[in-house]
Amino acid sequence: MIPQNRYSARREKLKRVLKKEKLPAFLVCNETNVSYLTGFSGDSSWFLIGKDFEILISDGRYTTQISEECPGIQAEIRPVNKTLLQTTAEVLKATKEPICGFESTAISYDAAGQLVEAVETPDLIPVKGLVEPLRAVKDADEIKQVREAVRQAEKGFEFLKSSLMLEMTELQAAFTLEEGMRRFGAIGAGFEIITAVGERAALPHARPGLTRCEESPFMLVDWGARTSTGYVSDLTRMIVTGSISSKLQRMYEVVKTALEESIQAIGPDVRASDVDRVARQVMENHGVAAKFNHGLGHGFGLQVHESVRMSPTSEDVFKPGMVVTVEPGLYFPGWGGIRIEDDVLITKGGCEVLSSLSRELEAHTVG
Repeated sequence: MIPQNRYSARREKLKRVLKKEKLPAFLVCNETNVSYLTGFSGDSSWFLIGKDFEILISDGRYTTQISEECPGIQAEIRPVNKTLLQTTAEVLKATKEPICGFESTAISYDAAGQLVEAVETPDLIPVKGLVEPLRAVKDADEIKQVREAVRQAEKGFEFLKSSLMLEMTELQAAFTLEEGMRRFGAIGAGFEIITAVGERAALPHARPGLTRCEESPFMLVDWGARTSTGYVSDLTRMIVTGSISSKLQRMYEVVKTALEESIQAIGPDVRASDVDRVARQVMENHGVAAKFNHGLGHGFGLQVHESVRMSPTSEDVFKPGMVVTVEPGLYFPGWGGIRIEDDVLITKGGCEVLSSLSRELEAHTVG
């Protein structure tokens, strides 16, 4: 569990941001951001924060839950005959603040228009990107949760390997993997699991289907676990179910080299785009750069894709406490794809690889 003082510390950090941005009040509409700031695990609720107030706007389903999960936070429970927008408008008026920012990327254009129309004061200002940079740098309790999510994912993967039968479909393999993660404490998968057999692995985000494992000698597996507090992991490995061809071995070694050299380049104050360039240079050296068609990695935490991105166009700079995926891949339509992915914590002295599964192709042979 995340202790309550962590949530209050996050809210204080946000208040300092609001002071710098000259915003006396801020309406948090993104449910993940609401959870990050308050510990509330429900939905359909917004959070209003200012220098002297913290108000969670919700409905009667969550009265008891809010008292348990968010002690010390004022709750405004809307009656059943009022919408969230209507109740929020009333709460905003009661603050008597002249200006209030709101998360413009978290509500629809129509909802934003209705809210502005319903509130004469404060003036509502569309704002984006205030909470996400705070979430990018994890505190000690978050890092502990990410470690647990990695552990659950790895245990689930070993369960899959021990249970996998060649007649299984991609869907059955994905279900077995999630079962394994749940057996070791996860509340479920962190995102929709990718199990892609043979040439279907050429689709970076392939959806599991009815292709059987026996139809190709390899399967790409991209998966992660979600802990009871909502934190996720994100890993990728190849499972070998037949003989390893020379092309599979050769291209796998290229991807593994790109992964390992990229991780060596990660550290505090390093530009994410520079690390991405390291991986692309490895691919270029082997004449396959055109087959690496996505960014090298991304931040994760309460969501599988968070604000830090490793790509040629990224302007992000690593800071201690950030956690990112490193996931180079090569994709050949009609043949298949190869990706290896590890989870990495940026530290004051460099970085730490949180995942421990072997990167050797032969280590994940089944059958």
